[in-house]
Amino acid sequence: MLPPLSPTDKKLLLRYADPEASMIGDLRESADTMMALLANAEFHGTLPIMLRKLGEIGGETLPKDAALRATLSDLRQKATIVTGQSMLLHYHGDRIMKALAADGIPARIVKGPVFARKLYRNVSDRPFTDIDILVEPGRLSEANRVIAACGFELAGDEAQSYGLQEFKWLEKENSSLLVELHGDLVHDSGMRRRLSLGYRELRAIDGEVIDTPAALLTIAIVHAAGGHKFHRLQLCVDVLQGVRALQSPDCEARLLDAARMTGIELELATVLNVTGRLFDERRALELAGRIRPDLGIRLARRLITRNTLLNVNSRDKLRSRLRRDAFRWIQRLAKPRPRFA
Repeated sequence: MLPPLSPTDKKLLLRYADPEASMIGDLRESADTMMALLANAEFHGTLPIMLRKLGEIGGETLPKDAALRATLSDLRQKATIVTGQSMLLHYHGDRIMKALAADGIPARIVKGPVFARKLYRNVSDRPFTDIDILVEPGRLSEANRVIAACGFELAGDEAQSYGLQEFKWLEKENSSLLVELHGDLVHDSGMRRRLSLGYRELRAIDGEVIDTPAALLTIAIVHAAGGHKFHRLQLCVDVLQGVRALQSPDCEARLLDAARMTGIELELATVLNVTGRLFDERRALELAGRIRPDLGIRLARRLITRNTLLNVNSRDKLRSRLRRDAFRWIQRLAKPRPRFA
């Protein structure tokens, strides 16, 4: 269980988590508060951003506490290792993509490295622990053979992986290197009848240019609410950065069209709403308000709140878990909306 944070400390955690938020002024927090903030940031996947900001503020402003200094030193060493891991994953991802292209299998890398490169000013703010590759469902078998030939071995049951349209591959010489192959970024078959995000849908969203802001934000929305259940703050930071990348009304219109095409209007309204409230991002709230709220959306907004995310691993974690589980049931029971052809 994470160290508890006061309402004021939670606001500070969110400022540290926001890549663009300024941390002006000297640190006035106690060593205990800083330790609690660091532990929460590490759990929520926003520690790299916090460490960068602390470095920009300057170590001389930190409390003169030996335990805090030792913890920071240890966390920075771990961050360096994670950065190295991300670079190694990037190398293997490129190697696999070249092999897929040589076999004529259309594919694209999604999430981690693409978010880091496209959405974050400081690439190190968004480390990643695996490489996600998306192909057409009908090309999964061929893509699996290519990944195996690149020196990876399948982890988990093959039949179950086909059902999920998600295959986990570990590098034979270094099992900490994980590559995931997807036929669809929505793995829950109960939800896939309503929402789907695969290679074909992303290509339709992007048009002539790959990794457009609308496509990246659509992926971030599905990652937060379709692949996971708001289990950490980093998911909403990706969404926050995705909203900031929408530079024109045309980008916004393309996003809303993508939501209708993929069936994620419920998820879009819910994730944008909670992200806007977490980070006081007016534009996210405005975009969420452009989705007509049906019963499912109104219920989801009541369930997925600021505290639902911040209390995932706190003393109030049971309530957070129940709220997130209830949201999953709303997703499964929601009536499919008409999609684009």
